[in-house]
Amino acid sequence: MALAPTFQLRSGARLPLLGLGTWPLNDDEAAATVERAISAGYRLIDTAENYRNEKGVGEGVRRSGIPREELFITTKFNREHHSVDGVRRAFETSARLLGVDYVDLLLVHWPNAGQGRHVEAVQGIAALMDEGLVRAIGTSNYKPSHLQDVIDAGIVPDVNQIQLDPQRPRIVDRAFHDEHGIVTESWSPLGQGSGLLDEPAVRGHRGSPWDDSRPGGAALARAAGPRRHPEVLASRAPRAEPRRLRLRALGGGRGKPLPAGEPGGRDRRFGRVRPLTGVAGATRACCPPPP
Repeated sequence: MALAPTFQLRSGARLPLLGLGTWPLNDDEAAATVERAISAGYRLIDTAENYRNEKGVGEGVRRSGIPREELFITTKFNREHHSVDGVRRAFETSARLLGVDYVDLLLVHWPNAGQGRHVEAVQGIAALMDEGLVRAIGTSNYKPSHLQDVIDAGIVPDVNQIQLDPQRPRIVDRAFHDEHGIVTESWSPLGQGSGLLDEPAVRGHRGSPWDDSRPGGAALARAAGPRRHPEVLASRAPRAEPRRLRLRALGGGRGKPLPAGEPGGRDRRFGRVRPLTGVAGATRACCPPPP
């Protein structure tokens, strides 16, 4: 059975480069899908408070029989918890539903900067990490200005998740992430109804276009069909450079690689990309509207 490779985050936690996303599965669907995915070799499982399926994800984890310490479980919390005490309450609820004592990566789902508490939300995660309840700090949909606010407060997140696909390469965001050692995760990597899957460079391509368009990237696939789980895990083989160039060209020239970073470490030219593909190949965004 193939397992995805891992790399070490700033916090020291080891993150699998391929994982399973669970939106918009309900509890029953999530339990069955997570169990099958783990049996196929997945070790990174992603959910969120707003997905309303954390209980099902936890059930799938338990059914798998794989020891907790061999899994990397990610969840996210909503805007009403954007305070140090609120983040603790959100964690406690998620941990109870998941049936776990700790979460590997906890993310602020959206900054909701109008509340003025997007920094305090991250501080709440940092407090939990100090207690060993969270192993890595995450943000989602934070722009560079939001991240700078967090950094100015003395915290550098391990991960930031943004909308990212070959047509929206987000060069400025990725450069900021790379400068500060923040891992980039992508949601809706197949274009969210943009016609990306109809592009000649993509048609007939197995796996995510990100496998070719961004060397060193990783993938978070949400495939409910059990036969697709081993297929996605096996789709990491490198493709020819001409195909990579065609996929990068979909971004209108904005997908040029960034300068190489530290030698001998992870591929800092591209950070980490965690595409979220849909059930049976359908493309969906990562989540409902901003919680």
